[in-house]
Amino acid sequence: MKIAQLAPPWLSVPPKGYGGTELIVSYVTEELVKRGHDVTLFASGDSKTSAKLFSVFGKAIGNSGELKNQPLDPLLHYIECFERADEFDIIHNHAQYYAMFLADLVKTPVVHTLHGSFSKEDVPQEEKRQTLRKFKDHSFVSISDSQRRGLESLNYVATVYNGIDISEFSFSSKKGSYLCWMGRVTEKKGPVDAVETAKALNMKLKIAGTVDTIDREYCDHVLNPLILKDKSNLFEFREEINRKEKDDLYRNAICTLYPIHWEEPFGLVMAESMACGTPVVAYNHGSVSEIIKDGVTGFIVESGDGNYPNKGSFIIKKTGIEGLVEAVKNIDKIDRNACRKHVEDNFTVEKMVDGYEALYNKILMTSH
Repeated sequence: MKIAQLAPPWLSVPPKGYGGTELIVSYVTEELVKRGHDVTLFASGDSKTSAKLFSVFGKAIGNSGELKNQPLDPLLHYIECFERADEFDIIHNHAQYYAMFLADLVKTPVVHTLHGSFSKEDVPQEEKRQTLRKFKDHSFVSISDSQRRGLESLNYVATVYNGIDISEFSFSSKKGSYLCWMGRVTEKKGPVDAVETAKALNMKLKIAGTVDTIDREYCDHVLNPLILKDKSNLFEFREEINRKEKDDLYRNAICTLYPIHWEEPFGLVMAESMACGTPVVAYNHGSVSEIIKDGVTGFIVESGDGNYPNKGSFIIKKTGIEGLVEAVKNIDKIDRNACRKHVEDNFTVEKMVDGYEALYNKILMTSH
């Protein structure tokens, strides 16, 4: 197949640091090339790929939320892909909304994987929701079944879970010595809940994450003061770490805390942590109950905020911080080998691309 992979221009593919969407695009692109497909990647010029690379911008234009409100730069990036549509059997859009306006202008089939939540709480902008409703008959891939709840009227043609390169994560059967929190430092990711849990347990917590410009105030005025006023030296916070450091951080942790407060459609942190054998303790939001096997690869805890879109009876009955604390106290019941196997069976690059490859073939068969 001749396949166009359309990445957003904000970050390079793969990203140099934090960037879940760009990492997935890289994984998909490289595996498709490995399988013999003719792949063109539309991404920034500082991207690294074995596919054909086409770039409007010599380097990534930046991932700040402020930049993302300036639409003309990305439109220049997207139009290049669609002007060349006849060269491809299929176009796979990972770059959100703008591509939808162009998809109906070409004969080449287009499939959209949007890597964010569709829920009204997470996407309150009416123009974005109107865009999704306008193009609801396009082919959409959900990255978890829970993502669909945000806008059930879209034409979902498949659910394809994200996958990770298992070889990048070193397994350890040995229990670690600290708690871990990883991700973008923003309120909905729950870093404060992780800090409060560590304080309640009097256990060391290592935090690693990227701070976006729009989240700087939260980091400086909420998270950092909470850490700095603690005199027990329980907390270690680093804003950027490389892949090896990330691997080490997961592998040597007792568990990874994932107390999210939003309907996250897929949390790569959970899969990465479990790949190292490190169980995950997470709030019951978004895709958590699809990724963690409660009592087998970690524990799922109700957040206590009254919003329970995922139904289920979980082992830990306490809620909120008390529930997280209780889960950590029971973490020795989790077999680290089971964590690794769960990822190997469900969340690898190979399984992800199996899903996309089958979907491309299905769409091409029905479009002729």
